[in-house]
Amino acid sequence: MKIKYGYLGLGLVLGLAIMLVGWRVFEFARPYAYQGSLINPPPPAADFTLTDQNGNSFRLSDQRGKVVLIFFGYTNCPDVCPVTLSEFKQVRQKLGDKANDVRFVFITVDPERDTQEKLGKFLANFDPSIVGLTGDQTALDAVYKSYGVAHEKVDVGSAAGYLVNHTAITYAIDKHGDWRLTYPFGIETDKIVQDLNHLVQEK
Repeated sequence: MKIKYGYLGLGLVLGLAIMLVGWRVFEFARPYAYQGSLINPPPPAADFTLTDQNGNSFRLSDQRGKVVLIFFGYTNCPDVCPVTLSEFKQVRQKLGDKANDVRFVFITVDPERDTQEKLGKFLANFDPSIVGLTGDQTALDAVYKSYGVAHEKVDVGSAAGYLVNHTAITYAIDKHGDWRLTYPFGIETDKIVQDLNHLVQEK
């Protein structure tokens, strides 16, 4: 009887081990569930060349091998832009060393006022590693159109000048240059970090 129960116990152990291995295989095989809005199939991100806050040329296609997060805004923005840039800073911090594999990009929708110098001072308040981009109106209009960015001046009768209503979406471009995800304003930073951790490890 002892031998019988011994075999039974061994069988139970082996069965549990097989179930555990099978579960781990299933976990690895299961597709990753993105936290942002997935674009499937992902289209190639429209390439562009603009000028950063240091006067250097920035070309999107030159960032291949890095994940790129893009947000469109302006330095006089009273709410959405400062909040988003603060979230960019938090995301960078939470990524740790993996932040080296991500580019954080801020493209102005107000080139009349957002000079390179102004962009540089504004972004330094959040994280100087964030790339601020501007350019001539023709070049910027082409980028806005490619990414479906709406923008409109609004005269508020203030001495500070006009405001700009604009699309408040963050765009994620993967390491292959494909437009993979969008994030709505106010999404939890942990969700963005989770997706970025997956994207930077993709083969």
